[in-house]
Amino acid sequence: MPYVAVSVLSHSGLLREGNEDSLVVGPWTLCTTVTENPQTQVFPLGMPLVVAVTDGLGGHPGGDMASAMAVRRIASIGPALSSQDAVRDALNACNRAVCEAAGGLGSELSTTGTTVAGVVVQPGSLPVLNVGDSRVFAASRGGLRQMSVDDSPPLLDPGERTTPLITLCLGGTPVYRPIRPHVTATPVASGDRYLIFTDGLTDLLTTDVLDEVMGEGSTRTAGRLLSCGRPPSRRAGPRTSRWRSYASETSRGRPGSSTGSRCPRTDGR
Repeated sequence: MPYVAVSVLSHSGLLREGNEDSLVVGPWTLCTTVTENPQTQVFPLGMPLVVAVTDGLGGHPGGDMASAMAVRRIASIGPALSSQDAVRDALNACNRAVCEAAGGLGSELSTTGTTVAGVVVQPGSLPVLNVGDSRVFAASRGGLRQMSVDDSPPLLDPGERTTPLITLCLGGTPVYRPIRPHVTATPVASGDRYLIFTDGLTDLLTTDVLDEVMGEGSTRTAGRLLSCGRPPSRRAGPRTSRWRSYASETSRGRPGSSTGSRCPRTDGR
């Protein structure tokens, strides 16, 4: 029977005590907490299965509240997301809910917001969704392909790979404003693999490193990425302030095992 295997991992990093990232996998949510070890769940391929991450806006109070609110709302309506229009409507509903909740909590939380990125896995079609700079990559024999669209201003320095600024999010404004979320559908087939993550991962690891790790074909990809994100001299934790990553793989039979290969270098040495 075709199935969907989803491995998840979240880590707050070394710079911040709190974690403003959350995730949803079908009816299951993990909100603003840390998972030291990857958790894998397996679902039959059938009714729509939402797999998504959210990242509360850094520098704004209440980011943890916004990210948690978004995934809980998505989880509650996930099985009904059978079309691109339904996904757009759900994201706009999340946007309104975050705005209204922030507005009712006083001026200090009026700019609370969050990003979101994910996929809806169902037979024959896989809608990819995002608002903000959290990303969705597809892993194929030709390498990683970014499926999401970054809502970020252009990079000014040729040496820059990322920017902390975003141009669109759920909430983030004192009054409600409608948004135009990015939603595109792609065919889904047995063996397809996707990496969905917040910006803390790409702040640290280049696309080449992500490509090499995903190319190993392991169901322990999330744990491998955490290991590669740690400084070579102290493998006790990643260098970023926060990051979440997870991969979902659609295939037949049972998940495979880890290849156990070493991490690619990320320090240029």
